[in-house]
Amino acid sequence: MAEVTLKDVALASGCSIATVSRVLAGTRPVGAETARTVREAAERLGYRPNHVARALRNRSTGTVGLVLPQITNPFFPSLVRELEHALHAEGRAVLLADCDDDPVTEAARIGAFLGRQVDALLLIPVDERRSREAVASAAARVRVVVVAGGWAPGVAHAAAAHTGGGWALFLGHLAATGRRRPCFVGAAGTASAAVERRAAYEAGAGALDPTAPGRVELGDFSVQWGRAAVDRVWSSRPDALICANDLIAAGALQRLRQLGADVPGEVAVTGFDDIPLAGLADPALTTVRQPVGELAAEAARLLSRRPAGGEPGPRHTVRLAPQLVVRASSAPVGAPSAP
Repeated sequence: MAEVTLKDVALASGCSIATVSRVLAGTRPVGAETARTVREAAERLGYRPNHVARALRNRSTGTVGLVLPQITNPFFPSLVRELEHALHAEGRAVLLADCDDDPVTEAARIGAFLGRQVDALLLIPVDERRSREAVASAAARVRVVVVAGGWAPGVAHAAAAHTGGGWALFLGHLAATGRRRPCFVGAAGTASAAVERRAAYEAGAGALDPTAPGRVELGDFSVQWGRAAVDRVWSSRPDALICANDLIAAGALQRLRQLGADVPGEVAVTGFDDIPLAGLADPALTTVRQPVGELAAEAARLLSRRPAGGEPGPRHTVRLAPQLVVRASSAPVGAPSAP
């Protein structure tokens, strides 16, 4: 069966080949009626665009490389879904790479995407320091947007879209519920999220107790670390465990229940991200919800920005407001544990 061409669609729709090309590529505005006629003809004939030929003509592959630190973190699949939807709406395809929290693997994945001639990169850096060289090198060649993290200083092409800490929401809520002896349970190392969340806690916790910023336990972003952290801190009887993500908080809740602790009567527990597990925990977990849909839309918008004159433009930082989601795990001091 012969391949259906733009010329065939043009003959069937009664439009010029140039008009058909504009409609199907979405490169220039075309009247609604004309666009409908062309699309109906294309659908009737079974026309399928030749992306390889278009890439050769336009020097654009229509693909975006997305590099994640660790796809097994339940926060990332929801972000990937929203990013894919946002970019698909713009006619872009997404190539996904997981680098298993390893900066060396991350650099290799970025290099592989550049070798495939992706038009742009979306990155969530593995490490605040060790990811910088790879990010800077990529940004010298293609448009880069760093999502939910920091970026390499001095990279003119890089843009950032992230939510910021959200810890002021937690600390104000815990103060209102009578908590005065918090302990932060986070992740060690220089990963972007680990550094940002720990620093935000240390900057604000003094409002609850002058000694609170020093009460910090660091491991990794896992359920296992949440359980282990409770064993390390419970003898000092903190009245709030502020966990750097929901996985840590879920592990902490599990271990506290095993120890017979009253949550939230004796100790409140909070997480971050609002993954589905947060609402299913026992008791349900107070957390901060990141605006994933808005984050993806802003990242796609930043990818599409084109500086005037084709020259590298300034970095653009977009900070989106997180939302505090209050559930049973942080009820006021003295409240009985949830049934």
